[in-house]
Amino acid sequence: MQKKARKISRRAFFVIYFYLVVILFSVLTVSTYTWFSINKSPKVSNISFYVTAQSGLEFSKDPDGSDWKPQISYSDLVKETPTLRPITWSDRDQRFYAARYGSNGKITGYWEPLSDNINANKNNYLGYYCVGTFYARTDKHVDVSLTPAYEIDDGERGTGTYVVGVPVWDPDQIYHFDGGADAEDAVRIGIRITRLDEEGNPDSERSDFFIYEPNCDSHQLDDALNAKNGEYVLTSSIDGSETLVPQDRLITQTGSSWVEASPVEKDVQIYKFGEFTSSTELFSLEQDEKVMIQIYIWLEGQDIDCNNSMEEALIIASIQFLGKSQHQPGTVPIPLD
Repeated sequence: MQKKARKISRRAFFVIYFYLVVILFSVLTVSTYTWFSINKSPKVSNISFYVTAQSGLEFSKDPDGSDWKPQISYSDLVKETPTLRPITWSDRDQRFYAARYGSNGKITGYWEPLSDNINANKNNYLGYYCVGTFYARTDKHVDVSLTPAYEIDDGERGTGTYVVGVPVWDPDQIYHFDGGADAEDAVRIGIRITRLDEEGNPDSERSDFFIYEPNCDSHQLDDALNAKNGEYVLTSSIDGSETLVPQDRLITQTGSSWVEASPVEKDVQIYKFGEFTSSTELFSLEQDEKVMIQIYIWLEGQDIDCNNSMEEALIIASIQFLGKSQHQPGTVPIPLD
C-alpha cells in the first residue's frame, strides 16, 4: 500500500509539475519580447489628432445639439494632453489591461483592469490611454470606411488616414529628428461604433470595436521573432487569441514616413504614406440616422515594437472617414504640423 501510495504521489507530482511548466510557458510566450523587457514607462504626449469626414457626414460632441460640422479635432474632444503608457486590449473582456510589475522590473503575469472613468485622458500616474466621444449623422445613405492616405503638394502635405512621428527641428544640427521615437509603430487606434436606440441612447448590444494598426510592417529593431522591415507580425492577445480583435475588425496599414527636403528646409519635409492591407469598412448610415463614435489611442504593449527604445514621443494621428454615396466627394487636406 505504501509503495502504491508513493507511486500515486510521484505521479501526482509530475502531473502538477507539468501543468505548472505549461502555465509558466504560456505567460512567457505572451510577454517575452515586449512587456518582459520593459522596466520604465515609455509614453506618448502632445498628440495632434484630426477626424475629418467628406461630404454627407457631419460630427458633433452633442447628438442633440446644433453644432454639426465635417471636422473635429483632438482638442475638441480631450481638453488636456494625456499620457499614453503601454497597455493591451482584450476583446473577450472588452476592456484594457496594464501589466503588473514586480520589484525586479519584470511582469508578474497578473493584469490590472483599466476603465475609461479612471485611466483615460489623465496626465498623471493614473493615465494610460485616451478616448474621445462624438456623434455622426448623414443626410443620405452612406457606407463609411477609412480614407486611404494620399500625398499632395509633391509630398509636402498629406490627407487621409495615417500615423506618423512629428519632425522636430534641431537648429544646431540643421536637420529634423523623428519626434515619434519609434512609438508610431506601437501605437493603436481603436474605433468603437455604437448605434443609438429609438430614444437616442447608445445601444451596447449594437456596438463594434475596430482596431486600426498603422505602420504594421515598420519594425525598428529585430526581435526574438526575427521580424524585419517589410514583415508583418500579428499582435497576440493576453486572452489567448491570435490577434487583438478578429481579422474582420482589424485594419492594417503599411508604414508612413518622412525624409528631409533637398536642400534641407526648416518647414518642409517630404512624406510617404502607407497603404491599407485590409478592408477599411466600418459602418453604414441611413438618412438622419446617428451613431456614437469613440476613438481610443494607446500604446499596445503586446506589439513587438513596444520596447525599451521608446522614450517620450510626439505623433500625428489623422483619421478621415469616407462616405460612399451616389455623389463621391474629394479628399480633405490635413495639416502635418
